[in-house]
Amino acid sequence: MTFIAQIFPVVMGYDGRPREHCSHLIWIRWFNLSYLIIVLVIALALAPLSHFVPSKAQRKVARLREYAALNGLYVEFRDVPRAGRSVPARQAGNTIYYGKRVRGSRGGPEKRLAWLHSGDGWAALSRHDALPPELAALPDGVLAASADLDSCGIYWNENGEEAQIDQICQTLEGLTKRLYQ
Repeated sequence: MTFIAQIFPVVMGYDGRPREHCSHLIWIRWFNLSYLIIVLVIALALAPLSHFVPSKAQRKVARLREYAALNGLYVEFRDVPRAGRSVPARQAGNTIYYGKRVRGSRGGPEKRLAWLHSGDGWAALSRHDALPPELAALPDGVLAASADLDSCGIYWNENGEEAQIDQICQTLEGLTKRLYQ
């Protein structure tokens, strides 16, 4: 049996010889098969490019960060402040610091202040630090807040919407006025 007879048994006669009236079908099948191969090769070449398309969650995080930047905040990766305490599992992942820069301020805190949020509410990292009332207005997703010479900000895992960033901006504005003036 010939190679063509093995690939296209319908076109071949029972005795292995090609049918004269069906010989054009061979070319039609080869023609369609070549298009199929071309489409498969193009699909294989373009498949790795799909990894560069951001997912829905990545687009949401980018939208939140852009919204924060437009409202005067800056965003960076930072570890949650702690003083000998173990960090709960919900804080162990990537926490993001949304901060408000305070430049040229003479009346800011002399040391770094930090407050942690737990299921019981807010608590100062140091026993001697006062707890600002503005922290109660922060959304539930906020893990901690801090203030130092250069900035005042919060730590969270970005599980929220633009309305929560508005709350964060208002709270940081009030906290900045209280601590830096």
